[in-house]
Amino acid sequence: MSFERAQRVAEAIKEEISDILSNEIKDPRVGFASVVRVEMSPDLRYAKVYISAMGDEKAKTETFRGLESAKGFIRTEIGRRIRLRFVPEITFIEDSSIEYGTRINRILKDLNRGDSPDA
Repeated sequence: MSFERAQRVAEAIKEEISDILSNEIKDPRVGFASVVRVEMSPDLRYAKVYISAMGDEKAKTETFRGLESAKGFIRTEIGRRIRLRFVPEITFIEDSSIEYGTRINRILKDLNRGDSPDA
């Protein structure tokens, strides 16, 4: 299986899951969640879906519970929308890179103002 194909499939799955989360999932536990990236296994049978969820730890936990609950629906929709021999098994993984970037920006602004950055 070519690396380029795995990348194309990952991008297609990312777009479809993003659309499903914003338009199809009605679970109130799945608040503001966005797909950051998708990594496919070389055989395209497994997908790691990195999700950025906003809110405190309780809200994030509930978001991931909602995503786990909707996993079957999401896989069914992916299978319906994308032509693949096998619909990949999905694993949702928390991605905190957006929060990390925001924290770094806040520290840099504090340093530029001459303030001591937060610990």
